[in-house]
This record gives sequence, C-alpha cells and structure tokens, in this order.
Amino acid sequence: MDIILVSDRWAKSRSINFGLKQAVLLILLFSGAVIAAAVVLQATLMRFVPEGMGPVVGEQYHQRAYQRSSLDALSVRVGEMQARVQRLDALGGRLVKLTGMKPAEFQFDQPPAQGGPLLLSDNRQMNEAGLARQLESLTRLIDDRADKLMALETLLMQNQLSKGLLPSSTPISAGFYTSNFGWRVDPFTGRTAMHEGVDFMAEAGTAIFASAGGVVVYADTHSQYGNMIEVDHGNDIVTRYAHASRLWVKVGQVVRRGDKIAEVGSTGRSTGNHLHFEVRYKGMAQNPERFLKNAAS
Repeated sequence: MDIILVSDRWAKSRSINFGLKQAVLLILLFSGAVIAAAVVLQATLMRFVPEGMGPVVGEQYHQRAYQRSSLDALSVRVGEMQARVQRLDALGGRLVKLTGMKPAEFQFDQPPAQGGPLLLSDNRQMNEAGLARQLESLTRLIDDRADKLMALETLLMQNQLSKGLLPSSTPISAGFYTSNFGWRVDPFTGRTAMHEGVDFMAEAGTAIFASAGGVVVYADTHSQYGNMIEVDHGNDIVTRYAHASRLWVKVGQVVRRGDKIAEVGSTGRSTGNHLHFEVRYKGMAQNPERFLKNAAS
C-alpha cells in the first residue's frame, strides 16, 4: 500500500510504501494508545474515590436495589393486610348486629387502644421503620379482631344452643287449648285450684313431640299425671308431658326438638283425651305460653 504525501514546501510529492507488517504495527500502536488512555482515565477517576471503596460502591448499588425491591414487596403486603382487616371489620359489624349485642361492646370501626413514648427513626431508616410500624399495627389489629370474632362465635354458639334447649316448639301439631295456665275451677272438685300448665285437646294416639332438646329424666306412670314424661333441657328448665296413652322414650335417652316422645291419651287425673304440658324453672311452674310465643322456634 502506497501513501502519497503532497506539500507546498516540497518541490515534488513523496510517497510512503506500507506493507502488511507496517499496517499491523500501526494498528497495534493505535490499540495500545487507546488502552493507555483508558488506564489513565480510570486512574484519574479512582483518585476521587477513597481507598478500598471501589468494590464497595458496586456492592452498595446491588444492596440498595435489593432493599428497594424488598420495600416494594412489603408495601404490597401491607396493602393486602389492610384490605383484609377492613373485610374483617365489616364481617364483625354484621355479626354484632346478628347477635343482638350493642355495637359499643365490639367496636370494629376503631383500632385497639394503645400508647407509649414517641421514638423516631433516623432518615436513613425512615422507609424501613415506617413499614415496620405499619406491620406491627396491623398485627395488633388482626389479633384484636381475631379475639373479638372468637368471642362473637362463642356467643353465637351459646345463643344457638340456648335456642335449641329452650322449650319454644309446640309439643303437638294437631289440637287446641282447652285450659290455660293459672287459677281455674277444678273439673273434679269444683273448687278454685292452680293449673300449672296448658292443656291441648286432641284425639287419642296423636303424636306428642319434644318441645326442645334435652335428656329424659322421667318416663313412667304418675298417680296424678298418668303416663308422664319429663325432659331436662339444662339451665334448670324441665318440661312435663302428661296423660299420655303411650310412651316412646326411656329415662336417660337424649331427644331433640321435634322428636316424637309419646301419644295423646287420658290416663291419670283426666276427663278426656288431651296433653297436659308444663314448663318448670328451678322446680317452679312457668306459663308455657310465654316460651311458645316469645322464643324463636
């Protein structure tokens, strides 16, 4: 390869002949110059970085990127937990209304009471400390709501059990009142006497049902009540079914509300086929109509 050089100071042009070796040498020289310039530039830049900080800068960059990613993930998690707490609050509010409790006793719309001295974090840890405080607050909220919901669940279960054991279901499906609770003229003596139950007039053999769930504590013949059954419903409440023609249960048997326990008859001190039904609380006769009308069946 020939390179022709032309200049006003020269009487004639000159030429330089480059062979393959010369071209390779020129390229190597140019590459060396570029590398040397890069080394000089790097050395110049490193003069402004403290000794030993070169690798640390890169490590800190990756660490900060990881921290940002972690903070973003925590922020998303906090948002999800806040949404769940709001749903728990809404559910708790509805349950309070269902149980009939006063809303002030279960304040789902307010955070749990808390306090303490104010300790602020420094600026370098502001984001981390803020998220930590939010997570701690949400944890307390969830624990508080869980305790309240468990209490409501217990109340609901007790309420359901109480209703199931309360004699609130009519013990006979066919029949009508012939004698109410209270003072009346005794059909045998003609004198004023206390009637401690209600009478349902029905045909012989009509099914008699348990007014509520409980345990049979008496199933035998009584001199006054004839064939009689007593069911203990707990909480000192006992129901009595008298003058039956046939008994279907035995002492110790567990019955549920609506189970058939006997059939209508006219045994004992009776003037005709009917069911004499009593409700007793702590041994004292109560008006059965109050249970049958006011308690939910």
